[in-house]
Amino acid sequence: MRVHPKQLIPGCLILKDVMGKTVHPIIPRNSVVEPIHISVLHKFQVPYVEVATKLVNGDPFKVDTSVEAIEKEDQEKQQEESETVSWSFFDYYVDRVKKTKELFEGWNKQSTLNISYIRELLFPLIQIGENLPKVLLELHHYTNKQDYFFHHIVATPVIAAFLAKKMKYDKNERFQIALAAYLSDLGMLMEEKHLYFKDGVLTEEEYERVQKHPILSYRLIDDLPYVSKNVKLGVLQHHERLDGSGYPLGVMNEKIHPFAKIIAVSDIFHAMTSERFYRKKQSPFKVIEELLNRQFGKLDMKIVDTLVDSIVFFSSGTKVRISNNETGTIVFIDQKNPTRPLIRLDSTQEIFNLNEHSDLYIDEVLMKD
Repeated sequence: MRVHPKQLIPGCLILKDVMGKTVHPIIPRNSVVEPIHISVLHKFQVPYVEVATKLVNGDPFKVDTSVEAIEKEDQEKQQEESETVSWSFFDYYVDRVKKTKELFEGWNKQSTLNISYIRELLFPLIQIGENLPKVLLELHHYTNKQDYFFHHIVATPVIAAFLAKKMKYDKNERFQIALAAYLSDLGMLMEEKHLYFKDGVLTEEEYERVQKHPILSYRLIDDLPYVSKNVKLGVLQHHERLDGSGYPLGVMNEKIHPFAKIIAVSDIFHAMTSERFYRKKQSPFKVIEELLNRQFGKLDMKIVDTLVDSIVFFSSGTKVRISNNETGTIVFIDQKNPTRPLIRLDSTQEIFNLNEHSDLYIDEVLMKD
């Protein structure tokens, strides 16, 4: 009987030599299939094998799915992979937001998380995003208020992985941080999803209900053995603050997991820069000034400083637009106030000291294509 390698189970008997791009068989005939054989067949992309109709224990070998269906599935997957080879970060990002929305629109309390699928969604996006210097300045432009919740689920891991790389976390840790960031708000889907789509500021009672979502998110993954303890703590603690003012448990300082501290900064940054039903999107430069001034003592300042360094990579000659729509060129940067440089205005050629105008801020860096 001819079957696809995906249809094999331990105990099948191989009837013909399985040849790869080798002189000798990669699996000789009369071999009893074990998990390692299935892995080898996948690695060598063997299309089919000949097996006996009975397992070696005498039970009949029941094939659940036709070879044709599996081969068609493989061909569709290969076609999709080939199409994504030339994808930009934006292509991946909007696709992942769409797939995330599709994944959770039918969510209910009986649903189980498909962690393997979530990992597949995240991996290429994180790989590209963590190497893009401009990503922190552009993500907020991609978000729309109608789908903010799904954008936030996808964007926060990108920011978290980017910051983690700047902080010298290794590749595996960066991906674990990104996974925790993706999972951190999913508890809202269980009971309070409508609060994320509310057209207005939350009431005090609604905000108290929102504060339970880290626990709800944690419960979704607590029993999953293939999700690490670090990820689980990152999810549970991502709204905790160093001074104990956070939620849901009010833990402080070193009791907060490092993953949670990175996610906290990433979560706030994306939320504050994004367009919401009750608020327009804000400039990243304005937001980091607020983080430095209003979140001091609450967030890990090493992480905030990493965010600042990742965004404020100005140099003399950088073109910017100010929040009053004036454009100009940076001529001097005060390292103590890097977001408020001296700017030569295009309209008058006068030197404009942004540090003397607290009501104005850099709205955007005008980057060359």
